[in-house]
Amino acid sequence: MITVEGLSKSFRVPKRTSGLKQAMKALVAREHTDIHALSDISFSIAPGEIVGYIGPNGAGKSTTIKIMSGILVPDRGTCSILGYTPWKDRVPYVKRIGVVFGQRSQLWWDVPVLDSFELLREIYRIPAKDYHSNLSMLTETLDLASLLSTPVRQLSLGQRMRCEIAASLLHSPDLLFLDEPTIGLDAVSKIAVRQFIRTINREKGVTVILTTHDMNDIEALAHRLLLIGKGRLLYDGSLTDLRTRFGSAKVVTVDYREHPSPLQIEGTSLLSWSPERAVLGVNTDHTPIAQLMTRLTEQVEVLDLSVETEPIEDIIVRLYKEFQI
Repeated sequence: MITVEGLSKSFRVPKRTSGLKQAMKALVAREHTDIHALSDISFSIAPGEIVGYIGPNGAGKSTTIKIMSGILVPDRGTCSILGYTPWKDRVPYVKRIGVVFGQRSQLWWDVPVLDSFELLREIYRIPAKDYHSNLSMLTETLDLASLLSTPVRQLSLGQRMRCEIAASLLHSPDLLFLDEPTIGLDAVSKIAVRQFIRTINREKGVTVILTTHDMNDIEALAHRLLLIGKGRLLYDGSLTDLRTRFGSAKVVTVDYREHPSPLQIEGTSLLSWSPERAVLGVNTDHTPIAQLMTRLTEQVEVLDLSVETEPIEDIIVRLYKEFQI
C-alpha cells in the first residue's frame, strides 16, 4: 500500500544576525544554512496497519507526513501510496486519504460544523447516500449531535478535534494521517478518540499513520513503531519487540511499616520515597526479583509489593539515548 524509498529533503534557511550593520549586509548578500530534514528514509506499510511514527521535535516527522500527503516534494527518492505519487497525482490521490493536523483546522471558523461538513461534501463530491451514512455513523460514534449547529470558534479544543476527525473521514478514505490527534484533550475525550480509531481500523480497514508525543496513544493504538531522529529512520519494529528488548527493566513499588530514612538497596535505583512507600527501578538481568525481595526484608517489614514493566515513555527515552537523539 505504501512504499517509501530513499526520501531526502533539505531546506535552505537564511541566517539571521542582530545589529543594523549585519541587517544592511544581509540585504546585499544573505548567508544561508542547509538543514537536512530527511536523509534516505525507506519503509513500507501494509493495508490495515496502525503505525506510530515517533521522534523528538525537529526529527523530520512532519516533513515526512507532508511529503506523503502531497504537500511537499522531496529532493530525492520515491514514494508510492495507493498506486499514486502524492505530489504528482494530488487531485485523485487526496480523494483516498484523510489528514488531521492537531495544530491546523480544515473547518471554517465562523460557520456551524455542519456547514463545513456540507462544503467538504461538495469538495470531495461525495454521493448523497454515502455522505449521510458516514455522517450518521460519525455523529453517533464521536458524539457530535449537540455540536453540529455550533460555530467552530465556539467549540472547545476537545470538541473541535472530534469534529476534525469526523471531517477527515466523511469521504471514506483508505488512509488516515493523524498528527497529534489527542493534543489538549481531557482523559475521557482521549479514550473516546482512541476507541474510535481502533473501530474504523478494525471494521473499515482504514490504514492509520499516527505521529504523537503522547506515548499512551502509541501504546493504545499502534501495532508498529517507526522511530526517526535527525532525519534518519532508526527503528522499525513492533511495540512488543521493543518491550522485549528492554524487558529486563522493571518498576517495583513496595509498601512497608514506617521507616525513617530512604531505602538503599543494592542493584536498584530509588525513583521515589516516603516513610511508608518506595518506588524502585531494577534491571532483573542483574538483580532478580527474588534477590531484591530478600534485600528488602533485611531493611524493612514489607506489607505489599508490586512489579510492573517500565512505562512506555521511559522505554522510548532509553531508545532516544541509545541512538543519541
